[in-house]
Amino acid sequence: MSSVLVIIDIQNDYFPGGCMELDGADEAGRVASGVLARFRLAGLPVVHVRHENIRPGSTFFLPGTSGADIHGSVAPLPGEAVLLKHFPNAFRGTDLLQVLRDFSATSLTVCGMMTHMCVDTSVRAAFDLGFACRLAADACATRELSFAGRRVAAADVQAAYLAALGAVFARVAPAAELDLP
Repeated sequence: MSSVLVIIDIQNDYFPGGCMELDGADEAGRVASGVLARFRLAGLPVVHVRHENIRPGSTFFLPGTSGADIHGSVAPLPGEAVLLKHFPNAFRGTDLLQVLRDFSATSLTVCGMMTHMCVDTSVRAAFDLGFACRLAADACATRELSFAGRRVAAADVQAAYLAALGAVFARVAPAAELDLP
């Protein structure tokens, strides 16, 4: 059994001053950096996933911009896998499944941004593909949303998505409470 860390979309545009700032991005990046350090120290595989928006009208993660770059808190080292995606699901249109198979992965630890979009979609897909998933809840960030004219605070969005993922799809807990290397 191999455990792999998958870091989803921890990119500059999500941090203060970026084009799509998320609530709690700095703290989530700090925690994700600690998780990353533990995996590296244990010699376990790491996969970085980076999103570029290519849809017309996109306003963030634009190709060739610094906002689309992986944030320095989780910058890849030479030899670590970096996959480019264009859809919320990190498996769609990428080699992620093959990379995980090459690592003989059975267990994934996930950190990333936006919880309600790319993290949610990718964790559910990983579960459907048979991976046991752990989600470091405090190494994820999201933003407020609105529905039917009602504002949904970022903290409520975060709690709802983490609760839903934790019900079936992953073990969801703060990084310090997960069985990490």
